[in-house]
Amino acid sequence: MSRILFKILAALVAAFLLYNLWVLGHIVYWRDHDPGASSFMNEQLAKLQQDDPEAELRHKWVSYDKISPNLKRALIASEDAKFVDHEGFDWDGIEAAFEKNLQKGKIVAGGSTISQQLAKNLFLSSGKTPWRKLEEALITVMLEAVLDKRRIYEIYLNVIEWGNGVFGAEAASRYYFRTGAARLSSFQAAKLAAMVPNPRYYDEHRNAPGLARKTRIIQRRMGYVELP
Repeated sequence: MSRILFKILAALVAAFLLYNLWVLGHIVYWRDHDPGASSFMNEQLAKLQQDDPEAELRHKWVSYDKISPNLKRALIASEDAKFVDHEGFDWDGIEAAFEKNLQKGKIVAGGSTISQQLAKNLFLSSGKTPWRKLEEALITVMLEAVLDKRRIYEIYLNVIEWGNGVFGAEAASRYYFRTGAARLSSFQAAKLAAMVPNPRYYDEHRNAPGLARKTRIIQRRMGYVELP
């Protein structure tokens, strides 16, 4: 029995190592090449095609220089104020989120950095399990070790979900404001950033009072942001 258990354990360890080598290989490749569809994109497309087999995602890759500094500032102001300084994890933010969740008795705050969000979006599912959080942390370490902050942010800006089947800055800009990502105003950028925590909801409730309030807060913070 112990021999069978050892073989099962060895197989699991081998599978874990092979999977993470596969992940690392992709990250190394992405230093000089743009990713295709992310795990979140594939998951969302499959859901959309359950209702409409012809459904397609809205997504177009654009380079870092073709995305408005307004949007770059807005997302950091909204999602990860310490992005350029941390090494993948904002420990103060994680502690604050834990305390807030403890007070409320439920999950109301995350504390995930842009690097952690990118790790999840690129490789993992939307399900919340201890295994996924562990793998997210490991992938985050790999992203930070292999890619510089500018490249991490460029990929993030191009794969983040912004609505029902809408992914990336260019698609979101055209979908919501009929303009390219390079030409987003301060207000438009702040509103897009405010949508990020719940993009499919805000896609259907674009005039929600809470969204307007968050947009104003983000706009006020944008001037203090340091970009990679």
